[in-house]
Amino acid sequence: MARSKELVPGVGRLSRSQVYAARGLHKGLKKSEKPAAPEVAPTKEVQVGGAKNGEKRTVPTQKAPRFYPAEDVRLPKKSHKHPTSASLRSSITPGTVLILLAGRFRGKRVVFLKQLESGLLLVTGPYKVNGVPLRRVNQAYVIATSTKVELGEFKVEDKINDAYFAKSGAKGKTSAEEEFFSEGKPKAKEAFPESKAADQKSVDSAIVAAVKKTEYLPKYLKASWGLSKGQFPHQINF
Repeated sequence: MARSKELVPGVGRLSRSQVYAARGLHKGLKKSEKPAAPEVAPTKEVQVGGAKNGEKRTVPTQKAPRFYPAEDVRLPKKSHKHPTSASLRSSITPGTVLILLAGRFRGKRVVFLKQLESGLLLVTGPYKVNGVPLRRVNQAYVIATSTKVELGEFKVEDKINDAYFAKSGAKGKTSAEEEFFSEGKPKAKEAFPESKAADQKSVDSAIVAAVKKTEYLPKYLKASWGLSKGQFPHQINF
């Protein structure tokens, strides 16, 4: 059967499926299954010439490959990369005011103190000014501003490092009976360690004193940051 006639240029009277059904090509398809390949014996006997060769010899049916792997088990490739802490951006120095872009305190302004061994930044609000405590932040999620707090000779104690922020692995065990009678009430929060509260106060006391030396700087740190519609970070002068 010929193709369907065109009603207008480019538009046929029949669709492609109708043309396929009308031609009946599907009726001539053969759906017979291929016969199963006969099983081949792994070895066979061959005749060998010569009186001293035994006349017959058993050889493998399929010849072994010429090349084969030297080791049956592949060894994993050794990596020569050694993870190192990220280098600090030149725009971030001790006392620089940073803007947090992610996390619980996103949009808050914080003061940078130092870079830890892991490459994370140690920052604080200070807590007394805007409620941001000592935290570790990845520098990929901060914007460095041109505002800087003069910290002078202030240095953070060495005990405030990555291990200082590690969570304790010990968890209180609760039985199924206690969970049943709790009636879905939230678990009681653990008390904040007094030692960390004391460390926060000692750090804040030095930074708050430095912040108060500059007019309007406490209000600047307390104010939250954000973008209006159609505004982009690279278009703002920090």
